[in-house]
Amino acid sequence: MSESNTKEVVTRFPPSPTGNYHVGAARSTLFNWLFAKQHAGRMVLRFEDTDIERSKREYADNIKEGIEWLGIDYDGPYFQSERTTIYRSYLEKLIKSGAAYVSDESENEGGRDEVIRFKNPNKTIEFVDKIRGTVSVDTTDLGDFVIAKSLDEPLYHLAVVVDDHEMGITHVLRGEEHIANTPRQLLLIEALGIERPVYAHIPLILGADGKKLSKRHGATSLSEFRDLGVLPEGMVNYLALLGWHPQDEQEIFTLKELLATFSLERVQKGPATFSLEKLRWVNRQHILNMDEEAFYDHVRQILPPDIKKLPQFDLKRLRRSLPIFRERTEVLSDIVQMAEAGELEFLFEAPNYSADDIAWKEDDPQDTAGYLKEVLTRWEALPTDDFTPETLQEVVWDYASEVGRGSVLWPTRFALSGRQQSPGPFAIAAAVGREETLSRLEMAVKKLSNEN
Repeated sequence: MSESNTKEVVTRFPPSPTGNYHVGAARSTLFNWLFAKQHAGRMVLRFEDTDIERSKREYADNIKEGIEWLGIDYDGPYFQSERTTIYRSYLEKLIKSGAAYVSDESENEGGRDEVIRFKNPNKTIEFVDKIRGTVSVDTTDLGDFVIAKSLDEPLYHLAVVVDDHEMGITHVLRGEEHIANTPRQLLLIEALGIERPVYAHIPLILGADGKKLSKRHGATSLSEFRDLGVLPEGMVNYLALLGWHPQDEQEIFTLKELLATFSLERVQKGPATFSLEKLRWVNRQHILNMDEEAFYDHVRQILPPDIKKLPQFDLKRLRRSLPIFRERTEVLSDIVQMAEAGELEFLFEAPNYSADDIAWKEDDPQDTAGYLKEVLTRWEALPTDDFTPETLQEVVWDYASEVGRGSVLWPTRFALSGRQQSPGPFAIAAAVGREETLSRLEMAVKKLSNEN
């Protein structure tokens, strides 16, 4: 935190509301917010909506919702479309000083008769970028660029410079693609005689194919990831890793830990690569670390209605089943997919299967019946309070090891789930509870003994 404390640090996130809130924009928001908060400052949310035809309030709403979902606070929002009188005064000042002029465009086909152009002094502009170091640009090739269509219709570069000054922006943290805009904006800043902000241009985010991340790579908007069941904590954590890395090997961070650790000095110059697999992995770590009550609320909300209609469904059973859900969930929509694939019914409904499916490999069905009777006897001796995965395993492990774990544990698990693939028998038994576990084992023994 080497910045001077004599002036409040103010950053800004200035999206154009021409589309939904996407990964790149969210990463820029997070970096701006982290930097400002680390310096006891604030972040301004400003919508650059001077492009009236493409800007829509529903996109602005989507952006605000996404920022708030991430847990980020801001000043604003402000809309450039509501600030035209402010820009007009600066345009008039530039024209009066000779730094800008009304240009006759009548000879240009299909254009306006007049626009306002900045009179380029054709000089070399130099600035220090907090990530990329000293940048020097000869502005001659920029020509006399247009800064407004009219006194009441400012364009991007003029509006940005005025807003940054009026809002006291001290630091401009933005994507690498904006570095080409900086020379034009610095020319305007010098012509207006206002203070430069500090610049830092963060790296691009690429897809796995090495091209700039876009919709062709799949989900890119925050609302899509939220619908997928990514937690805001997981999203924030993963966004921070896109272009920034800590001093050690730590990868899982809370927002509080990011505030203590983040620094521009450790933001890389090269591009970052977005990976859905890594996002899912990061999100899984936050699910594993989530307290039981919060995870229970998430599961209860996302669980499909068909599961809740099963004959043995109740909230106590659901709560006991949380370890099974947690172990198999990377994003919350995984729970919906498990339900749709028929992988959850056994938790809330006794399975139906053939006796031919129970025995392990070539084991004799009567032997398997004997193994299950022994497991049944041992588990029957346990009181309800001791029906935990650890205790259930403890009382049968030596026996299973002696006889053959496959011969004992496979039929036990199948008797409880009726599925070739499912969680382990101890987790299932603890989830469905003592009474139902014993009932299912008894039914398996009957099937094997041809008693039903």
